[in-house]
Amino acid sequence: MNKILNLFAVFIFFLGSAQIDNIADGESITLRIHYGFLNAGTANLTTKQTTYKGVPHLYVKGTGQTTGAVKAFFKVEDLYESFINTETGLPSFYVRNVREGSYRQHFETVFNHDNNTLILTDKKTPANGSKVLKSVKGVQDMLSCFYYLRSKSPDELKVGTIINMNVWIDDEMFPFQLKVTGTENLKTKFGTINCLKIIPSVKSGRVFKEKEGVTMWVSNDANHVPMLLKAELAVGSLKASIDDYKNVKYPLKFIK
Repeated sequence: MNKILNLFAVFIFFLGSAQIDNIADGESITLRIHYGFLNAGTANLTTKQTTYKGVPHLYVKGTGQTTGAVKAFFKVEDLYESFINTETGLPSFYVRNVREGSYRQHFETVFNHDNNTLILTDKKTPANGSKVLKSVKGVQDMLSCFYYLRSKSPDELKVGTIINMNVWIDDEMFPFQLKVTGTENLKTKFGTINCLKIIPSVKSGRVFKEKEGVTMWVSNDANHVPMLLKAELAVGSLKASIDDYKNVKYPLKFIK
């Protein structure tokens, strides 16, 4: 269950910048997390239209927590926040504040896309102060890249797409390559829905068992809502399935 929400980053990409205009104010998506045969926890993503330094932004909040028996021996309370410029699709401010067992970490990142730098602040250890670090053009954080993906039109995201990207996750940059490998009718608790099947290439060893140990299914429509995520971890396997959704901009077409 360690780093539940970090899994979102492995199936998202960035290519240039684009306006985010297909995400509804007040949208909420909840995923049920299973670790092996255990009902291990939940992850939730919510959105709100706001401003950041006087500029229109989409505020995204992501939370992850263990539940039930898993929580009894490994408690997770993760909080992620991102302020995304709705005109460019790029993040301006990103927060990672996690409590995972005895592990604690709290980072805040300010992005300067004009000169490809970022300011990283360790809030857990204030004595460490802030660092100005070099970045790359078009860098995304792990939440902003997810909503950028969803802003792509069906014509821009289709079978055969291969994308390289850089995502700022904790306090470092992660390179990924994403492949849209096909479409599939997926059974969910709400009914069957046609999905895009997406496979990222990820670094193996640290978290994942294989280089391509993660598969993601998103609705094959203008929403690109995550329906299912499967990951083969270095120890065990993890699955996240759609459990609830509210205020999605376009109707989801489930077949009962």
